Amino acid sequence: MIRVLVVDDHAVIRDGIAAILEPHDDLVVVGEAADGETAVRLALELRPDVVLMDLRMPGVDGASATERITALTPPPRVLVLTTYDTDADITRAMAAGAIGYVLKDIPRAGLLDAIRRAHRGEAVLAPSVATKLVRQQHTVRPSALSEREREVLTLVATGATNRDIAAALAVSEATVKTYLTRVFAKLEVGDRTAAVTAALARQLIECPSTG
Repeated sequence: MIRVLVVDDHAVIRDGIAAILEPHDDLVVVGEAADGETAVRLALELRPDVVLMDLRMPGVDGASATERITALTPPPRVLVLTTYDTDADITRAMAAGAIGYVLKDIPRAGLLDAIRRAHRGEAVLAPSVATKLVRQQHTVRPSALSEREREVLTLVATGATNRDIAAALAVSEATVKTYLTRVFAKLEVGDRTAAVTAALARQLIECPSTG
């Protein structure tokens, strides 16, 4: 059973999503939130597997809520479901840790598949979003990462944890997280593995020695 938290400031959208999920035995809506602050609280209380996250909401927006929710242990998968696919929205959401980004014109079957794939840990992107991410990635230059950001990412490539990196660079774990958030935003990726893969492919960092 995949436990889903639905976050949207429009009740009709929340009701519609619940109606789509209700007939399926492997999906259940465990909670609803109309704003980001409530979403964070319910994610902590209800421990959903997947959070369907709107972006533009009053108060705490979707990207900010996503960052706080993905910091939970264990972190729910956050799947953005929004009307907007601007570069800025996509960048903020993916940098905050969203595993996927789909649009509200997605067919019912597509939404069900996206939730299940997100639960499995697979990246889910609307075609227009994927196209924009690819275009943005091709425009990233080595100079886009600072020297310290490259140091942090090189350590990530060796398998170092945030605590390991903090000790190696004599900074706090919070500072390490800030560096990683910036790296994710610049490389337009949503997690550490994708960041290392993208950086190695574009020769922003060198492959760490295995010997």
